[in-house]
Amino acid sequence: MILDDILAEKRRAVSSARLRIPLAEIEARAAAIAPTRGFLASLRSASGIACIAEFKRRSPSKGWIWRAADVAEVVAAYQRGGASAISVLTDTPFFGGELADLTSARAATELPILRKDFVIDPYQVAEARAAGADALLLIVAALGERDLRELLAATRAFGMEALVETHDADELRRAIAAGARVIGVNNRDLRTFHVDTDLAVELRPQVPGEYLMVAESGVRTADDVQRLRRAGIEAVLVGEALMRSPDPESALRELLA
Repeated sequence: MILDDILAEKRRAVSSARLRIPLAEIEARAAAIAPTRGFLASLRSASGIACIAEFKRRSPSKGWIWRAADVAEVVAAYQRGGASAISVLTDTPFFGGELADLTSARAATELPILRKDFVIDPYQVAEARAAGADALLLIVAALGERDLRELLAATRAFGMEALVETHDADELRRAIAAGARVIGVNNRDLRTFHVDTDLAVELRPQVPGEYLMVAESGVRTADDVQRLRRAGIEAVLVGEALMRSPDPESALRELLA
């Protein structure tokens, strides 16, 4: 399965990173960086449905989307287009990103920045904050219940928020039990990469009102966004539809129109 391959590679990458730069050094860098920007507050303050606009050069299922994309230019366009937050893919082998993209993105916008990666180790949490992340993704399907709780606690210890990603009712239960405040429902099954655009709408009634829900994957048109908004979903995460446009700013404005 694709997820298993990604996680195996991620474990190797984290082990290698720990050898290059000790955790204590990464934590010192994280402690010295400017305070976090309010990820959850920014999503809640949107006048309509909030959008986390994603910078993503490629995907495992579709290959390169925009290989030569300049992160600073794209992120600045997203801010002008009405994004409430920015997501940056930092995985290299499967998504063509790198941690430096996150740092560049932070310098190019005033919006909160989400590190989008397969986070499985506290080292990556410290690494995210040291690079300027205000939030990061935690994927329930990739984590045991104990790991999820520990990584969520580590995220908040650095002043960051977590977007806790789920794909079914059981994963929703686990996210809520772990203490998530921002819950994503990914319409794409990371085990098969099949997309079910109705999934977030179907699962919305199972997310209590005090939690903020984000629909991920398969959001391509203004009609998609309005359907999700009518279902009571507060935010969307959109990447490919924007990255395939020659004018990401206009594409985002049209999406949120």
